[in-house]
Amino acid sequence: MDTIYVTGHRNPDTDSIVSAMAYAALRNALGDREYSARRIGHVSDETHLVLERFGFAPPEWVKNVRTQVRDLDYDTPPALSSAVTVSRAWTVLTQDRSIAAIPVTNEDGTLYGMISAGDIASHDMRSIEHPHIEEIPVFNLLSVLEGRILNEAGNLIDTITGDVSIALPQDRENLLFSSKDAIVVCGQQPDMIRRALEIGVKCIILCQAELDEQLRSIPTDTCIISTPFDAYRAVRMIYQSIPIARVCRTDNMECFHLDDYVDDVREGMLKSRYRCYPILDENERVVGTLSRYHLIKPRRKRVVLVDHNELAQSVPGLEQAEILEIIDHHRLADIQTGNPIYFRNEPVGSTTTIIAGMYQEKGLMPSEKLAGLMAAAIVSDTVMFKSPTCTQRDRNMAERLARIANVSLDELGQEIFSASWSDDKTAKALLFSDFKDFHIAEHYLGVGQITCVNSAHIMERKEEFLDQMRETMKEKKYSLMLLMLTDVLREGTQLIYLGDEDTIRQAFSAEAKNNTVFLPKVMSRKKQIIPALSAMWG
Repeated sequence: MDTIYVTGHRNPDTDSIVSAMAYAALRNALGDREYSARRIGHVSDETHLVLERFGFAPPEWVKNVRTQVRDLDYDTPPALSSAVTVSRAWTVLTQDRSIAAIPVTNEDGTLYGMISAGDIASHDMRSIEHPHIEEIPVFNLLSVLEGRILNEAGNLIDTITGDVSIALPQDRENLLFSSKDAIVVCGQQPDMIRRALEIGVKCIILCQAELDEQLRSIPTDTCIISTPFDAYRAVRMIYQSIPIARVCRTDNMECFHLDDYVDDVREGMLKSRYRCYPILDENERVVGTLSRYHLIKPRRKRVVLVDHNELAQSVPGLEQAEILEIIDHHRLADIQTGNPIYFRNEPVGSTTTIIAGMYQEKGLMPSEKLAGLMAAAIVSDTVMFKSPTCTQRDRNMAERLARIANVSLDELGQEIFSASWSDDKTAKALLFSDFKDFHIAEHYLGVGQITCVNSAHIMERKEEFLDQMRETMKEKKYSLMLLMLTDVLREGTQLIYLGDEDTIRQAFSAEAKNNTVFLPKVMSRKKQIIPALSAMWG
């Protein structure tokens, strides 16, 4: 079952994290067990506090949703030990003609090489020119020949080496085998067998014949094996008793890993001409094989987007994923889909409010802990119901969730916004704790927001913020950069800015000076800051 990732936006705030967790929990509770919440950024101190307060762990971090090898319907042929016979490998390859090659592994499952029907055929052709085998385990011979050992000496021999010859009846002695390093294949030929035993050849293979008792009693070190095969087949099978480690391809191995991206794999395949490639897991163990046709129609990752519908805010690699749903409370932006999807966008102060309503629609009450978590997310995103985006529906839903969780919204709000600030944090950490990129009418800008209860104290570090903002503007080529110090008690925002001062004056009808301006009643980035700039830039 493929996981469906439920993700919020980059640099996630509490509403983004909680709405992903709550929606995944809702779908799983309704029987769709494959939904899993993910985050695409660091969890802020505020969100950490809320999660710990109600006994939840942060979702796993997904770096991107680009298509990986693990997302493909790759082949999973048997992975053979390097010690098995060529005969066994040939059987596996011919049972399924769609398999171009099979992996050969070491004892621990790591890659040793690859073997194909072509490798076996090449080896078979070479055996005609060089009819010699080297240290073949007797076990291997007995297996491929379906044979049995006929004498005691054979039980004392573990490997066999020598030139293979068929002992046909001969009139001229010089045409007979004459070396001890010989493997003699014969039938019911007592004279040939006697001569072979007198010379002391390495091995005698009797084809469709039995050993005479008189010959059996001759003292010898020769291994005698009986096989039901005829001489021709027996000879061919001898060469198939060789361990595949001696036949498989081991040089210049091109392999891929489960976490490799398909784009990179495609580039790698263009540089080589193999029919298939081994796939390894994170422990370097073989898990399957990959061919070019697997890349034609990859199985894409499936995602549900919550609390955003803007490509710049979404998980990297989204263009390679399949978007199933979007649940949001922001303006419509630029994400496009290949198919119709379920899109729910409502003008409320928190995405969690929408998802809490979906619980109600499905007749499912969240648990006490989850209800508390969802109440905290609504309080956070509506800035204790003081944000202009806040609606009566947000307040009603938060109060209902608070009753289920048996918590006080006022106490929860004080606890949340006290965690947004710490003197121990660097200016960079504070700036990017809740930060979003925007593209408006050819203008690129970044807007960070710190919701607090004491903006005057934070303003003491103004120069630190400006230094970091200058560095970021240069790096990302922004035309404007803003940091909102949204003060819950003052019900306004102290704005620190870099960029054209006239833009700030015209957009917010306020006197800007020394890179700062106080904006009373401004609490929302999405409903007050961004719309003002959009209206000015057209």
